[in-house]
Amino acid sequence: MIALEEAQCRLLALAKPVPAETLPLHAAAGRYTAADIIAQRTQPVRDLSAMDGYAVRFADGPGPWRLIGQSAAGAAFSGAMGPGETVRIFTGAALPQGADTVIMQEDMRAEGNIIHLSAPLDLVAGRHVRKAGEDFAAGDLLVSAGEQLTPARIALAAMGGHGSVSVRRPIRVAILSTGDELVPLGTPALEDQIPASNSVMLHALLSAPACVTTDHGIVRDDLATLTAVFASLTDTDIILSTGGASVGDHDHVKPALEAAGAQIDFWKIAMRPGKPLMAGQLGQTLVLGLPGNPVSAFVTAILFAEPLIAALSGAPEPLPQRHKAILDSALPLVAKRTDHIRAILSEGRATPIGLNDSAALRALARANALIVRPADSPAAQSGDEVDIIKIA
Repeated sequence: MIALEEAQCRLLALAKPVPAETLPLHAAAGRYTAADIIAQRTQPVRDLSAMDGYAVRFADGPGPWRLIGQSAAGAAFSGAMGPGETVRIFTGAALPQGADTVIMQEDMRAEGNIIHLSAPLDLVAGRHVRKAGEDFAAGDLLVSAGEQLTPARIALAAMGGHGSVSVRRPIRVAILSTGDELVPLGTPALEDQIPASNSVMLHALLSAPACVTTDHGIVRDDLATLTAVFASLTDTDIILSTGGASVGDHDHVKPALEAAGAQIDFWKIAMRPGKPLMAGQLGQTLVLGLPGNPVSAFVTAILFAEPLIAALSGAPEPLPQRHKAILDSALPLVAKRTDHIRAILSEGRATPIGLNDSAALRALARANALIVRPADSPAAQSGDEVDIIKIA
């Protein structure tokens, strides 16, 4: 067995980012950028008002002021303000030449074209003004290469003057399940059979704008059949199988991959659940053999499949982010494998839940975090700080 961290490092070393394509911004949500997005314009271009009110010169003191016009968003006041003058201004409108401060309309009153403070007010120079370039300037880095395009980043790119962006093409993932005990979803299962839940779980977990998954069904525990299926999937970026990765008489994933021409990089990880995971390469296609037990398949997908997809998409830090939480109950010592315990995270506290068995899905369905306990950790007490990975 190899350590979890070593296995993740070795897997990500196999990942070379896929080619890029250019997409309009409205079609790029969720994709990973292939190049830095640089601002083509300054925002805001001019000093703008952050409030509805009156533009004034701070040097004029508390007024009164003579009203000489108005400035609205998209229809700026074209003249210049002199001493003792003011311009009615609206949120997002450009400050007139000569103005440097905005007083909110509720702090002012009008007597014809003479504007007064409605009550004594401590004026502050520059109050309620969005300064030119306050958000960003032309040439600034807006989004780094390898970042995923969230709605906010898409808005930022648009405001920066971009209508299209260079992004990595979607990662193509072929998913298949192995096992004579599996039956298709919705099919009645006999006493020695179970529904094939892993494939639909993995589709739900991985399918996203940055990833396209295809389901290749259930492959029976037959070496020749499994070898042929693996050999037929080399037009994908990742082959993701579940089941058959252990050492039993009916576990054919490793020999089938080798028979198809794959090079196995590692097999068996010092982690729980998920020990029998294997990884390798078949031509230009990367292969991940996940365990068949549903919780094991889920956890290893979080720790290996999702980071691999992110790495192929060019993400500089593809591994799942760890957070700190306070443990809500005692946990026993950990032996030689890093442990991942289903938990409910609430207000910074992590509560282990359910039967910690690799086939028990009910606790996983309730969990929104995994407590990560490194190999050889001593027993933990309620109130101890632990690492967690958010999973929902």
